[in-house]
Amino acid sequence: MKKKLNSILFIDDDEPTNFLNKMVVEQFDCTCQVQVLESGQAALSYLSGDCPRPDLIFLDINMPAMDGWEFLGKYRDLPPAKKADIVLIMLSTSLNPDDKTRTRQFPEVAGFESKPLLQSGLEDLLKRHFPQCF
Repeated sequence: MKKKLNSILFIDDDEPTNFLNKMVVEQFDCTCQVQVLESGQAALSYLSGDCPRPDLIFLDINMPAMDGWEFLGKYRDLPPAKKADIVLIMLSTSLNPDDKTRTRQFPEVAGFESKPLLQSGLEDLLKRHFPQCF
């Protein structure tokens, strides 16, 4: 890779999935930092603060308290500077075609990927959205 991403953020409440996703990203060596947050509320607080803004966010749909759709509704309200140039990907086990269709209603969402995150899928995604890395 020519250039690494500064940060990738996973928003998912499933600890084993987070472990696997983080391992795939670390093995691919494509980012300086991997952040994992287990709720939409925690992610909104993180993104609203003085955190390093992630280049890439992977968002799960099905989470307790605030699901991915609710997160997206509140994400829209963040100041533009807090979400500028962030590529947001839905990462879900959902097989419901309505979820993919609903994703298209959110211009903030750049794609829909199925869990688990695989190195080949990560590479394709990076080539598509971050060609400067290759």
